[in-house]
Amino acid sequence: MSCKESETYAVPGFLANGIHAGIKENGLKDLALIFSVVPAKASAVFTRNCFKAAPVLLDMERIKSGVAQAILANSGNANAATGEDGYADAVDMSRCASDKLNIADELVLVASTGIIGHRPPVRNIKEGMEGLVGGLHPNGIPAAAEAIMTTDKFPKMSCRKEWIGSREISVCGIAKGAGMIEPHMATMLAFAMTDADIDFHTLDAVFKQAVDRSFNAITVDGCMSTNDTAIILANGMAGNKQLKRNSNNLSLFKEMLFSVMSDLSDAIVRDGEGATKFIEIIVDEASSITDAKKVAYAVANSNLVKTAFYGCDPNWGRIIAAAGSTGINLPVDAVKLYFEEIPVFAHGKGIDGHEKELLEIMSRTNIKVFLKLGMGNKSHRICTSDLTFDYIKINAHYHT
Repeated sequence: MSCKESETYAVPGFLANGIHAGIKENGLKDLALIFSVVPAKASAVFTRNCFKAAPVLLDMERIKSGVAQAILANSGNANAATGEDGYADAVDMSRCASDKLNIADELVLVASTGIIGHRPPVRNIKEGMEGLVGGLHPNGIPAAAEAIMTTDKFPKMSCRKEWIGSREISVCGIAKGAGMIEPHMATMLAFAMTDADIDFHTLDAVFKQAVDRSFNAITVDGCMSTNDTAIILANGMAGNKQLKRNSNNLSLFKEMLFSVMSDLSDAIVRDGEGATKFIEIIVDEASSITDAKKVAYAVANSNLVKTAFYGCDPNWGRIIAAAGSTGINLPVDAVKLYFEEIPVFAHGKGIDGHEKELLEIMSRTNIKVFLKLGMGNKSHRICTSDLTFDYIKINAHYHT
């Protein structure tokens, strides 16, 4: 069951809240807290950028224990490229939260998103902590989702509830992200919560698979950020028989988690800065997954391709050119390209006669592109958005 149907975003044993603490000047919520009433198994994936933000560096150390109980996240300030002082600020934020929550400091994970190069206003965060903790609530997830937004136009939430054996299991997630979205994580925060009792190694493996299929299969502008963080907490309060790698019910839990994270990653693409179109690019008949990914990213990140979609132009030449630029020795005569079900390229040349159908397809907000390489049976799916004037406007005025 989707939580969207019941309009409930809650997971047993988890409390959340989001407030305005004065980090942003516009009065919007900017400080979020997710808290498990008991220590939870924890897994995380972080940016691969060399210039990792202070919260990322802190969390990378703490996540090694496999246990966490709280996530403190702020928007409006990335605390990136702030040196040792910024790292100390992240620790200070964590300690302030752990003191108010009366838990060990090592059980608090920290995340930040916003402008790079400025230390966070820790004093504001400390002053807001009492209200943040005091307002923790089982139905506080939407407030937390709102508090991690930056250039997002809407909060991103998803939830699933299913019976696994004799117990109902909940999986809920929130995310933020609109620009600087590129696989290997982006200017993106994502936090998932579940009350499932699951073995740590199984949770870690399943979560990383879900990240690869969702957040690492999207791109808005091909830019990798310094702060990307995805975390899952599993507090076990559902009381189910513990899920392990050989559990019969593990597949159902995986489906729930994959579904939640796909919802969130798709929402990020739909909210791409200035985006007007959601574009699925499916590369098929590749000789390897690596080749399929390489071609898919080349097409999805091409500014010429993205601007063609914005202009409602079925310019297959731009897609073929992007695919051919990867260094893979594509069999030109075997490659086929489709916009939805309409063939536009095959046998080394374009296919005419579908102008009316293509005009209708290109006017849609959701468009699927199929590129068959004729080399094997491997495939990969990437979701991306178009590139518009508004993207330039937004980022031209987003100063450090």
